[in-house]
Amino acid sequence: MSTDDLLAYLDESPSPWHAVASTAKRLDEVGFVQQLENDPWRAVESGYVIRGGSLVAWREPRRTGVDAVVPYRLVGAHTDSPCLRIKPRPDTGLLGWRQLAVEVYGGVLLNSWLDRDLGIAGRVMLRNGSVVDIAVREPIARVPQLAIHLDREINEKGLRLDKQQHLTPVWGTGSSADGDFSVWRAERVDMAVTDVAWWELCLFDIAEAAVIGADRSLIASGRLDNQVSCWAATDALVTASSSEERTSVIALFDHEEVGSASSTGAAGPLLSTVLERLAASRGGDRDGFHRALAGSSCVSADNAHAVHPNYPELHEPGHRPIVNHGPAIKVNANQRYATSAETAVIFQEACERVGVPWQVFVSRNSVPCGSTVGPITATALGISIVDVGVPQLSMHSARELCGVDDPQYLAKALTAYFAG
Repeated sequence: MSTDDLLAYLDESPSPWHAVASTAKRLDEVGFVQQLENDPWRAVESGYVIRGGSLVAWREPRRTGVDAVVPYRLVGAHTDSPCLRIKPRPDTGLLGWRQLAVEVYGGVLLNSWLDRDLGIAGRVMLRNGSVVDIAVREPIARVPQLAIHLDREINEKGLRLDKQQHLTPVWGTGSSADGDFSVWRAERVDMAVTDVAWWELCLFDIAEAAVIGADRSLIASGRLDNQVSCWAATDALVTASSSEERTSVIALFDHEEVGSASSTGAAGPLLSTVLERLAASRGGDRDGFHRALAGSSCVSADNAHAVHPNYPELHEPGHRPIVNHGPAIKVNANQRYATSAETAVIFQEACERVGVPWQVFVSRNSVPCGSTVGPITATALGISIVDVGVPQLSMHSARELCGVDDPQYLAKALTAYFAG
């Protein structure tokens, strides 16, 4: 897949549910078959399961008489990104402004959401039991910043935002009344207000993903963290030739940005359930499943911090990833990342087999790092995991920045990893 396809994937995916749909579309195009969890399991060579904003897909070994004990090669990533979620009763406003009540989701870089044209995306649950994805790619809402004339010390003392008071977007003028948003939302799915049972919606920056720079060397977009990894994992799964020795799997989880503790998060049972059902479909028992896990490995792909030219002192000397110099192997002795010497070599060798450059990221002792689905998956399944990621700037901003070459490098390395 090309950079143009990555840009299209990012634009198609303003919410976790849209990221799942974008992934499923690409899998369908090459013959993957969706398996419904509440149906009897069908033994298919290439398939996938969707649960809410998460997706697990696999490609079985292409040979007859497959052993019941087949190890897995996994790539984990996450579909969600920090954002502003619309509250269940959103209609609010003061002094001639119609506003939307929002809840902060994840570790949002709050100032990045000011003065941006925002669309609305997510899913709507209908009373007939169906689910409709909605993405309004129009300038519907905006969080206006206070004028400098009313806060003259902002440039010297910095911007301070109260999450409850200062992030309420405007979406019109006049008096706000209960039901305004419900009427607008129902119109967008061509339904009566009474047809809608519930919904989960978020705001997103409607600016399209773009290649930027005088040398066209950078990508600017919302949700690079971590939809770049979702795209690269999907590309690798559909590109890699089937291994004769192992099952290739991608697990794209929701709720990583809020701790992964959900039925669709990495701390939930989704991945282990799918892997066990795959083993059972080959005639394996519980012991065989655990033997398969013992021979398995996983690449946890989640973006890394590129060295920032304006803040180099915040990066650990000798471990400063540079954009367009390849994915970074992420190491943390305190197990915020799950990389070990053994697993680092697995990814390093995959990169070197296909000529992909690689780097190393370690955070400063005085600047603690975040975490990923890697340690969670390692704890749940007991498998060996390496954490890696595309270097980027502006992590958790409404609009982020990475190198144009690094997503391709990551996809190529993951393809080699699957091929073994």
